[in-house]
Amino acid sequence: MLVRLPTSVSEAQQCLAEGAVPIGGASLVWATWQRDGFPELAVSLRQVPEANVIGHGTLGAAVVLHRIDDTVPEVLRRAAATVGTGAVRRTATVGGNIVGSTLRCLLPAALVLDARATVLEPDGVHEADLAEVVAKRPLLLGIHWQDPLASGYRKLAAEAGGPPPFVVAAAVHADGAGRRLLRVAVRDGYEVLSASTPGDEGTGPALDALERTDIGALHAQDRDAVREVVTDVLHRAAAA
Repeated sequence: MLVRLPTSVSEAQQCLAEGAVPIGGASLVWATWQRDGFPELAVSLRQVPEANVIGHGTLGAAVVLHRIDDTVPEVLRRAAATVGTGAVRRTATVGGNIVGSTLRCLLPAALVLDARATVLEPDGVHEADLAEVVAKRPLLLGIHWQDPLASGYRKLAAEAGGPPPFVVAAAVHADGAGRRLLRVAVRDGYEVLSASTPGDEGTGPALDALERTDIGALHAQDRDAVREVVTDVLHRAAAA
């Protein structure tokens, strides 16, 4: 297998045009390739500047998870910190987790930030929503968002070898008119659910509204976790 290491977006685009397979941090695909065979040509974005950005409102796809720091919102930072082991976080990338993983540990956090994706395809760079990214699995360059007033994240304990642990992420955003919006996303097994409701009417009305969405059909223990995270995030947003 030949791995290309482009140093610009245009070089990466050329690699895609030649049929290169995105490799990410290879923490997820290596075992599959060992079983099914390695591609002839792969491409890594680890030397492309646009894919390595960490800053307010932006995160590159080639950033390895252990590099994510407090320049990004709490929900995204905590989601990254709970992925696998320290060794995994030193190799796994943002793009590999969101696009290449069936677990998509960062996806709930990105959803509550209302993040948009920048993707690279053979015909150029495009912006896409996260649903499109998950469905089509393009080469992700990065995600970007507007910072929330407050955010939070929790992953419940799970038995080793069992289904993925339940995850809840929440964030409160303010719009230009002074209104507040609460976004909540959960990972239940391999399924990710999301909902939104006004965040300036108090904790009780917000939780009642969430109960009328798909989140209200979760198991009692999982709904308790949602209530705890939402209550904390709304409280901190009110003080912001």
